[in-house]
Parts: sequence; structure tokens; C-alpha cells
Amino acid sequence: MDMLIMQVSLFVLALILGVELITKVPATLHTPLMSGSNAISGVTLVGALLAAGSGEINGIWVSILGMMAVTLATINVVGGFLVTHRMLRMFHRR
Repeated sequence: MDMLIMQVSLFVLALILGVELITKVPATLHTPLMSGSNAISGVTLVGALLAAGSGEINGIWVSILGMMAVTLATINVVGGFLVTHRMLRMFHRR
């Protein structure tokens, strides 16, 4: 029970800090930060693939959660690259 309280507290702290950080970023830094977050999402995708393919004791649940993680990480990576590409197109000279 103590571990659950610690994990929930850590999640809430990360959520609050993340919102504070994102709201303080100037518009000129959004493209470089988006590229960095795409790289992090790529690492998340690799971890999700490892989780989806692992043969743990409760293999079916791990595989289902891993597959969900792969799907969400893929959507995040593709969407991030599309947004970055669109933002970079705005700076392209015509």
C-alpha cells in the first residue's frame, strides 16, 4: 500500500511539473522541443515492443498492455513528426 501511495504521489508531481514546464515554453522553442519529445517517444516505442513480446508469468495481460503501449507510442511518434513537419513548413520561404 505504501508503494502505491508513493507511485501515485510521484505521478501527480510529474503531472504538475509537466504542465508548469509546458506552459512556460516560448513559441520559438516548440519545434526543437517537439523533435526531442519524438526521440523520447521512440525510446518508449522500443520499450513497449519489448513489453509486448515478453513471456512473463501473466503473459496475456503483459501482451495486451504492451500492445496498447505500442499503439499509443506509435500514434504519439507519428503525430509528433506530422506536427513538427507542419511547423517547419511555416518557416519555409515561398
